[in-house]
Amino acid sequence: MTVNIHQAKTQLSKLLQRVESGEEVVIARAGKPVARLVRVPDAHLRRTPGLAKGKIWMSPDFDHPMTEQELDQFLGQ
Repeated sequence: MTVNIHQAKTQLSKLLQRVESGEEVVIARAGKPVARLVRVPDAHLRRTPGLAKGKIWMSPDFDHPMTEQELDQFLGQ
């Protein structure tokens, strides 16, 4: 759903109800999208450890010091 700024100002409560129900509202100025109203994810959702297990790989030497050449490349020299 797209509304202009005037509609957004006058109907903010109604727009927020729509957003709470999962709808996305785009606010436009002169027909060009400027902002998007979306529902904020529930803050009380807990993270579940292990969801990325098997998806992340780390080199066994990830914490070894860099060589001079690697450090120069990293620093852009």
